[in-house]
Amino acid sequence: MSDERHVLVLPDRDAAEEAAEALRERFGVTEEPQLVRDALAGEDDAEDAQWLVVVEDAEGRLDAGALDEFAAGWDGWREEP
Repeated sequence: MSDERHVLVLPDRDAAEEAAEALRERFGVTEEPQLVRDALAGEDDAEDAQWLVVVEDAEGRLDAGALDEFAAGWDGWREEP
């Protein structure tokens, strides 16, 4: 069993919430993805925040390439560990 975690970086909260819901449908993710607001360095404006969707993958069954494509659908990307 691995202790892998995937982090998807998305442009706004709406995209993050939609992606978290779609992760369950498309990839069968059973554990609730964690949504985290990530303010850009030096930015105080809430509009300048990115949102992270953190997906635990204890069994290591999620494909990184598929997650890259998935995040791109919301103008986002997957952070490399």
